[in-house]
Amino acid sequence: MTKLIQRYHDSYHTLALHFYVTSFIMSRNTPHTFHIPVMGLGYTVDTPLKVARFGINSVISIIEDGLLESMRSHYSKQEGLPFEPIDKNNIDHRALRITAYLNLVHDLVIKQFDQLKALPFEPGNDLEKYFIQLPTNSALRNTYLEMVQLADGPQKFYLQESLKDQMTPGSIDVNIMTKVDRVIYNKQGEALPAEYSDAMAALRGYANSKLNSSLVLSAGLNPRLYSYIEQFPDFFSNPEGEIKKKLVLKVSDFRSASIQGKFLAKKGIWISEFRVESGLNCGGHAFATQGLLMGPILEEFKQKREELRAELLEMTNNALQQKSKPQLAYGTRFLLSVQGGIGTAHEDEFMRTHYGAELTGWGSPFLLVPEATNVDEPTLEKLTNARKEDYFLSYASPLGIPFNNFRKSSSESQRKERIEKERPGSPCYKEFLSTNTEFTERPICTSSRQYQKLKIDELKQQGLTELELHNQIKHIVAKDCLCEGLASSVLIKEHINHPKHLEAVTICPGPNLAYFSKISTLFQTIEHIYGRMNILNDRRRPSIFVNELELYITYAKDQLQKATQGVVTSKAGYWETFRSNLELGIGYYEKLSTAFFNETTSYKEQFLADLNQIKAEIEDVFVGLELIPVSGK
Repeated sequence: MTKLIQRYHDSYHTLALHFYVTSFIMSRNTPHTFHIPVMGLGYTVDTPLKVARFGINSVISIIEDGLLESMRSHYSKQEGLPFEPIDKNNIDHRALRITAYLNLVHDLVIKQFDQLKALPFEPGNDLEKYFIQLPTNSALRNTYLEMVQLADGPQKFYLQESLKDQMTPGSIDVNIMTKVDRVIYNKQGEALPAEYSDAMAALRGYANSKLNSSLVLSAGLNPRLYSYIEQFPDFFSNPEGEIKKKLVLKVSDFRSASIQGKFLAKKGIWISEFRVESGLNCGGHAFATQGLLMGPILEEFKQKREELRAELLEMTNNALQQKSKPQLAYGTRFLLSVQGGIGTAHEDEFMRTHYGAELTGWGSPFLLVPEATNVDEPTLEKLTNARKEDYFLSYASPLGIPFNNFRKSSSESQRKERIEKERPGSPCYKEFLSTNTEFTERPICTSSRQYQKLKIDELKQQGLTELELHNQIKHIVAKDCLCEGLASSVLIKEHINHPKHLEAVTICPGPNLAYFSKISTLFQTIEHIYGRMNILNDRRRPSIFVNELELYITYAKDQLQKATQGVVTSKAGYWETFRSNLELGIGYYEKLSTAFFNETTSYKEQFLADLNQIKAEIEDVFVGLELIPVSGK
């Protein structure tokens, strides 16, 4: 019996060493190969409370402090915990509310996880789900499956204890969209110091929380915000080489990763992960590249990853040495993750095996998983009955950035009703996206009723033709209130009182959701991700790479049309480069098809046929390019 126990003791330590090495390489403990990205303001606001106990990482938006305060009140009441409101009159209420909510989520996740670990190993309970939902090639999952085949006795008991010892909860990550960083004013109309701006207060709220997780920064470089990070010790390595609060940069290409990474490295801040997201095949705001496609972008990361790692590590350690802070180990690496449009297990695996990504992000399909995200019943029903054309790239965002939208949403209906009543625009209560100063000294939001009336009145005085005026006004009234719309669904779902009784829902799925139509359980969706089940609908779904290409063609058509109408301007040479990048991308994909190791011959043939069709479309889209009005160089 002693030899038998020693054998399993050795097996346990081998397994433990495997997970230790994996954790070191990946810079954070996660038994899964996917994460759930941030979606809207409210769709993933409490997702960690739904999935973290199963070891799944997810991301909370911390932009809307009022929503976080409502959720803290809701969960405090649900859990029988005391709740003391944080008054908006407190000058630092934003940061304080964010810290308080994140601390509550932290405590509740730890409680859930401890309760899960305390469960006996029984079929059908959450403890079994934890292990059975892991990747097929997971050593932990395979050990669990071996354990359940054993008869009761010392061997089984020892394996059960070792399995529980290696369980880890999912990371409670947070997101700050760097462009949402307005100046805050006091009641006297005076601008407050920079540290009270939206993004900086959000950063402070996260930095002061209990969380040992990651901050995801999206929407590009914000020098003021990035410089503020170095004021918080949790973003630096401790003497043991651990970083309590890691930094993740969401980027659309390698150049952006390099520029932002170097900016932070010079301050001694290490980027633990570069999260590459498709420019258009994603949910929410779409940061379109100049025709650069996901495949070539990932190829550049693959080819230059080690060079970038070495360069950033040297710069970071030089800065840390100057600050007299602990330096990072020579072998420190950053993670590479990919998200935007992944729809099958084969695509997921290809991102990891061919491009070397450690993690993938699966967002929009989880909107059809009530166990994981917050979609109200009416919107959920509309999603299940949606057509492909119901998902579209809109100009609803007041930030002036294309925004993936849903035609059947109640917010779209409300926006059109207001236009019909000749009252376009929204009442503006939250002001998070108030950045325009065309007509006012203090910034206002371009989706607001105030701005749209002023802008339309101005256009009417410019002597435009009827068609020109129509096109210009159509572009103005496309803007919608995202602050309310992206937060309302969770309030409706959880029956939480909305302060202003504005219940129109904005939902921003990626176009990939067109291939998912049925409401699924968390288990079913994970099984699909790992290739053990199929939850796609019956629509023919082209490759992720083809889908993105088609989105770029549609985007180019729309932008070129708007350029001819004078609604948008184009710089000279922009569209020539755009077209060239698309054509280079197609050439890359034609060669890449030989690397599709998991796909059938018919799949590869269809892939090449789709590329040939898109080649012909490119000719039509860019014909007469020299006739487009241009500005600049």
